Amino acid sequence: MNEYYKRIVNMVAIMVAVIFEALSFAYVWYSVYVPQIELTVQRHFFRRGNWAVIGFYTLIVVLLTNTFDGYKITYMRLRDIILSHIPAIVFGEAAAFIEITMVAGSYYSPSPLVKLCAAQIIFIILWAYLTRRLYVKLYPPRKLFLVYGTYPCEDLVRKMTDRSDRYTLVGSISGKKRLETIEAEVIKHKAVLLADLPDEERNSIIKFCAAHSIRVYVTPKISDIMFRGAEDIHLFDTPLFLLRNNGITVDKLLIKRIMDIVCSGLGCIVAAPLMLVIAAAIKLYDGGPVFYTQERLTRGGAKFNIIKFRSMKVNAEKEGARLAQKGDDRITPVGRIIRRLHLDELPQIFNILKGDMSIVGPRPEREEIAKQYAETMPEFDLRLKVKAGLTGYAQVYGQYNTTPYDKLKLDLIYIENYSILMDIKIILLTVKILFVKENTEGVDASQKTALK
Repeated sequence: MNEYYKRIVNMVAIMVAVIFEALSFAYVWYSVYVPQIELTVQRHFFRRGNWAVIGFYTLIVVLLTNTFDGYKITYMRLRDIILSHIPAIVFGEAAAFIEITMVAGSYYSPSPLVKLCAAQIIFIILWAYLTRRLYVKLYPPRKLFLVYGTYPCEDLVRKMTDRSDRYTLVGSISGKKRLETIEAEVIKHKAVLLADLPDEERNSIIKFCAAHSIRVYVTPKISDIMFRGAEDIHLFDTPLFLLRNNGITVDKLLIKRIMDIVCSGLGCIVAAPLMLVIAAAIKLYDGGPVFYTQERLTRGGAKFNIIKFRSMKVNAEKEGARLAQKGDDRITPVGRIIRRLHLDELPQIFNILKGDMSIVGPRPEREEIAKQYAETMPEFDLRLKVKAGLTGYAQVYGQYNTTPYDKLKLDLIYIENYSILMDIKIILLTVKILFVKENTEGVDASQKTALK
């Protein structure tokens, strides 16, 4: 019943946000735009037409907010909830302005919609704050009991501790102990976290938890992620799973390539003025080259030269290849700004247009770094089943310094569950991460790569 009421609280909170957004837009529509349209067009805009305009706006905002995970208030951070709603509201107002212009067949001032956008953002900030406060008060952090494998999972424990607003680790036990001993501890808790356990032990504990209605959180293995993309085969009365292991199918690759060409072509035109300003700033700062090229790996291990705006000092890697570190003194003042906003990546639209990369895909690694990763995890090369991307699943759900193993898992989730809709969602989510600092922070000073 506790879970039942929790979902009701979540649903009511979402309805409050949606109703406010719909009613506030309806007020602006009826009080500002309807009178102007009737005077200009000299005809009455029927009631159902008004409802259609308001409904279209509300639908766009709801779909975009859901895409940005803005309704997952049960576990999202306050900052992430707000950053999920803001782009949805902005895009919604833009879509509404286009719709109003098309309905009226004339241009009207967007000023009322801009004011509405500001009012809705202020409301969402207050709504998110109060909703999170209420949720935390009603439902304190969930207590988890950790069952780990060979190693105590210190990195995972640190990450769970960072989310103390959502989870609290109350104890742990090694998976090497007898199953009866583990079960005796697990039965005392309502939720367990299984990390890096051998398959046999993990399966036994999951079945035990299922029998006793204990919630289970599991860190997935590579094979688990591959199973998520498996196809059901019904040849007879024994279920079969088919894992094709070929990457993205040919028909989807064709659609993906067409989308890459169209989007990168438009991107070249739209981003041209901004790229000229960035190029001038880089050149004026130290007189060095504007662009920085580097050999990277893409589909099938093919090599290509990635193009980026230079954000570091000239000859920054004279001592060898290494990732940017936190507070890296090789980064120029101009570089810090464009890296913070991911603008150093803009020239890669030319790589996409050429066909070296895709808009969405695993980020391309340097060969020497990829080889280091492959030495400890040969599965790292599975990322090369698809073209490298400007943005990707690991970029929107991970961070710059996410471990290679976790990046591999995230990229495989994308590859094994690929769809055009997933590409569109990742492109939209990329807008959100532009404002998240963790996605641009470098690795620790003791690291040359993301390996820990």
